[in-house]
Amino acid sequence: MKILIVVDSINIEDSSGSKANVALINNLKEAGFDILVYHYTLKSIYLKEINTIAIPEIKASIMYFLSRFQRVLNRKFKINLGVFFEKRLGFSFTFFNDTNSIVKTLKKNLFEPDFVLTLSKGASFRPHYAVLKLPELHNKWIAYVHDPYPFHYYPRPYNWVEPGYDKKEFFFRELSEKAKYSAFPSKLLKEWMGSYFLNFSKTGIVIPHQNSKHEIQNSIDLCYFDHSKFSLLHAGNLMKERPPEGLIKGFRKFLERNPKAKNESKLILIGNAEEHLEILEEYIKNTPEMYFYNGNRPFEEVFYLQKNVSVNIILESKSEISPFLPAKFPHCIEANKIILSLAPYYSEVRRLLGSNYEFWSEVDDVEKIAVLIERLYYLWQENPISLSLNRRDLEYYVSEAYLKKILINL
Repeated sequence: MKILIVVDSINIEDSSGSKANVALINNLKEAGFDILVYHYTLKSIYLKEINTIAIPEIKASIMYFLSRFQRVLNRKFKINLGVFFEKRLGFSFTFFNDTNSIVKTLKKNLFEPDFVLTLSKGASFRPHYAVLKLPELHNKWIAYVHDPYPFHYYPRPYNWVEPGYDKKEFFFRELSEKAKYSAFPSKLLKEWMGSYFLNFSKTGIVIPHQNSKHEIQNSIDLCYFDHSKFSLLHAGNLMKERPPEGLIKGFRKFLERNPKAKNESKLILIGNAEEHLEILEEYIKNTPEMYFYNGNRPFEEVFYLQKNVSVNIILESKSEISPFLPAKFPHCIEANKIILSLAPYYSEVRRLLGSNYEFWSEVDDVEKIAVLIERLYYLWQENPISLSLNRRDLEYYVSEAYLKKILINL
C-alpha cells in the first residue's frame, strides 16, 4: 500500500505536534507501507529510510509580498493589520501563501498513492487547506484532525473566538464533506468533532498518537535529576488552562505529612509556563524539593527523564471533558512508568487507562493528589520496580502493528 503524506513540519524540536507526526510517519514505514513525505518545515530534514521532500515557499507572489509588508508595519511602526484582514478573509496572508506553496508542489507529484494523509500541528491545518484545493485527491484523502477546530469548538475553559471564525468553520465543514476519511487521535475527539460536523461521525476513524521507539544512546547527566530519589515529572506546556497549583499543593501536603520524604523526593516541571510564572517562582523559593524549567528542553533529554523518573504526570485542564490524547501519552506508555493522571472524569487518558485505574484525580483535588503521591512513594520505598506501568494493551494500541491493522481494514 502506498501513502502520500503531506505534513506541516517534521522537526521534532519545534512542537509536540511535530513529534507526534514524526512518530506516526516512522510507524507507517515500520508497518511496511510505501510512503512519500512532503513537508513544509522550510529546511532540509531527513528521516531514516524515508523519502522526504521539502516544499519550497513561493516568494514571488502578491500574498508573499503582503505578508512581509504586514510584518514590517508591525515590527517598525507597531501597526498590526492581521486581525483586520483575518476577520474578512478568515486567514492571514502568510497562511494563503503557505497553502499555495503546498498546492503548487503537490501538482508536480508523480507518486501514485492509495491514500493521501494530511498532518498538521497547532492551529494551522495548512496541508488540509491545500489538499482541499485538489479535488483529484479527495477520494484517497485521510484528513487527520489532531485537535478541535476552529477554536470556538474547544471545550471550556479553552474555547475562544478567533478573527474570521466563520470562514474557518466553513473551511472545516468543506473538509468534513470532501475527505474520504477523517482520522482522530482519540475516540472522544472523534465524537466531539462529529457533534459539530456530522460527516465526521460517518467517515471518522481513530489513529492514536504513536510510540516513538526512540533509542537513547548514552546516559545523560542532569544536575537537577537524581536517580536515587522518588521523582515525579510533568513535561509539557503549562498553558493558562492547565493550572499546576493543585499538583504543587498536593505535593507539598505529601511532604508535610511525610517529613522524611523531603530528602528523597523531587517534583520536576519542564515546559513553557508563562501564564503561571509568578506563582511557580513563589513555590520554587519555598519548596527546594521542586525543580522548574520555563521553556522547552531537547527531546532526547525529556525522553530520558520520562524513562528514568519514578512517575510520569499527565496534567490536563479543569473541565467537564478533555477529548485530547496528549502527544506525550505514547512516550509515557513506552517509558513504562506509572502515570499520575490529573484530568477531568471524562477524558481520553482516563478512558484508556481504565475507569478502575488507581492513580487518577481531578486537577484541583489537592487532598486526593497528596494521597496518591503518598501511595506511590510507599510503593517506591518497598520496590522502585513496582512503579512500572506494565500495560501491554496500551503498548499495542500505540504501536505500528495496531496502526497497520487500522489502515488495512480501510
